[in-house]
Amino acid sequence: MSAFLTSLLIILLVLLGLAAVIFGLRWLWHARPRPCPTWLIGVLKNPFSQRYRATVLERLELSPGLSVLDAGCGPGLLTVPVAQAVGPQGRVTGLDIQDGMITQAKAAVEAAGLTNVSFLQAGLGQGRLPTEAFDRVVLVTVLGEIPDKAAALKEIRESLKPGGFLAVTEVFPDPDYQSRPRVRALAEAAGLRVRQVSGNWFLFTMKLEK
Repeated sequence: MSAFLTSLLIILLVLLGLAAVIFGLRWLWHARPRPCPTWLIGVLKNPFSQRYRATVLERLELSPGLSVLDAGCGPGLLTVPVAQAVGPQGRVTGLDIQDGMITQAKAAVEAAGLTNVSFLQAGLGQGRLPTEAFDRVVLVTVLGEIPDKAAALKEIRESLKPGGFLAVTEVFPDPDYQSRPRVRALAEAAGLRVRQVSGNWFLFTMKLEK
């Protein structure tokens, strides 16, 4: 076998291995939804995620003074730029179910010198959100991690101010990726309607409102 064919075979085997890992993780996460573990924080901080976070920010229609819930905030990768966008007049609440993620997010907020961010350690659907409190609720690759998606979306619906919206962003090949038809169906069942969809199947944001 020539060196070229050997190299090609190795590349194909690597790609097949990656595909097996991705689909294996997808099966696992869909069978048993769970939050992204804290030990994967380093994986979340990569150039690709940085680029798509910039895209998400553009789609949120942020302005000074808005109140935003970053649901499933993780280590605060989106919390910090959102807080900077809404300014001192605005408020951002970072919500996560894991203490380790909250700790990391608090450190990121402090390092950025922000004073307009508070945190809530809770799971969506547990009834911990205030009613009609947020102009924006942000779910970035989080919906698939929630065991009771119906309860979570209903709670978010009640937490939105009149005229506010929930922005659900999904990115392939995230293990818990939710398709556009799936997100739409879940949202409509929770009493939310689609306001706008941006992007494509690989990276889309669906804006939902009451």
